[in-house]
Amino acid sequence: MLKTILFDLDGTLLPFVQEEFIRAYFQVLLRRLAPMGYDGEKLTAALWKGTGAMIGNDGSRTNRQVFWEVFTQELGVQALALESNLEDFYRHEFDGVRSVLRRQADRRALIEGLRAKGYEVVLATNPVFPAAAVETRLGWVGLCGQDFRLVTSYENCRRSKPNPDYYRDILAAVGREPEECLMVGNDPVDDMAAQEAGLSVYLVTDFLENPGDKPIDGYPRGTFAELEAYLAALPAIG
Repeated sequence: MLKTILFDLDGTLLPFVQEEFIRAYFQVLLRRLAPMGYDGEKLTAALWKGTGAMIGNDGSRTNRQVFWEVFTQELGVQALALESNLEDFYRHEFDGVRSVLRRQADRRALIEGLRAKGYEVVLATNPVFPAAAVETRLGWVGLCGQDFRLVTSYENCRRSKPNPDYYRDILAAVGREPEECLMVGNDPVDDMAAQEAGLSVYLVTDFLENPGDKPIDGYPRGTFAELEAYLAALPAIG
């Protein structure tokens, strides 16, 4: 029986194109950090290298630990001082990136409706951002971290998508079996990897992210409106 529904964030709950988001994000971030004397190209390269390290994390350390180890290897140990600065950035200036939304959307009714019927909801966003950045983005669609049983972030995760163990870690954290869970996302590589961990999946196609043109015919799929109709038809559970 389905008991827990996992949602991706970017391009799923958030109606935007990933490339546009990344471009706007880096523009605002560099505007904050450039006055501190950091070279834009070196900073961007270090951020991507740190992100890659989190994607490849083997579970021995948190994603946060992996990121800052690699980031400081690239920019020097003094770059550790940026962590508190970035925390402030994600709580304030980062909110300006909401301009990338293709349309205004409020997901509160969807999430509250599922919870009212007895379902547990998890925000399974790729944990390469700190919790503050996730919280800000949730606010763009009328949500907050407290709306979810669990919100994945770089502080509380040791693996990332598309590693199936990322999903197994979530199952362990919320005490669910794979057959009790559904993963909803817009990426057939990152999000549909949940299927390898035994979860059911649903691929949202509005802002499909599939640069490798992976075949998607084998996945249950539809627009976000079709997803909403499917979820609305789910029975209440005790």
